[in-house]
Amino acid sequence: MNKIIGIGEYAISQNAEDVLKTFALASCVAVTAYSPVLKVAGMIHIALPDPLDREDGKRRPGYYATTGVPLLIKRMGAEFECGIKDLQIKVYGGALSVRADDFFKIGPRNLLAVRDTLASMNLKIMEAQVGGTLSRSIAMDVRTGSISMTTLQINF
Repeated sequence: MNKIIGIGEYAISQNAEDVLKTFALASCVAVTAYSPVLKVAGMIHIALPDPLDREDGKRRPGYYATTGVPLLIKRMGAEFECGIKDLQIKVYGGALSVRADDFFKIGPRNLLAVRDTLASMNLKIMEAQVGGTLSRSIAMDVRTGSISMTTLQINF
């Protein structure tokens, strides 16, 4: 069954029939985590590096890299007994706008926050398809942990 992960959402599954999907990762970043031992897959779709205040981080933890990544990893451990050392981490998205006046550069800032958060948790990125000016959509097969990706050129 397809499980669609929207902006600020995450999903975890151990059902071999499931496929975790998220769409249109431009400046947003998806982090996937997979336990090949337990066949557990997790994915989160992050919109921004960090919350402006604590309350927003508590209210919408999946929306931010600094709160969402730890949430995904902790839930995989608590609910499925995934060992942090067993997780295969992959990162997608974090694109730049093609506009010269892209002042905020959210994509690169999201990537930096994701990388720093993962490093603080002693998690290494196994694969990254990031940056550039591509919008990425990904699908994660829970049975194997494999990722399929489609891309579109960003025109804004």
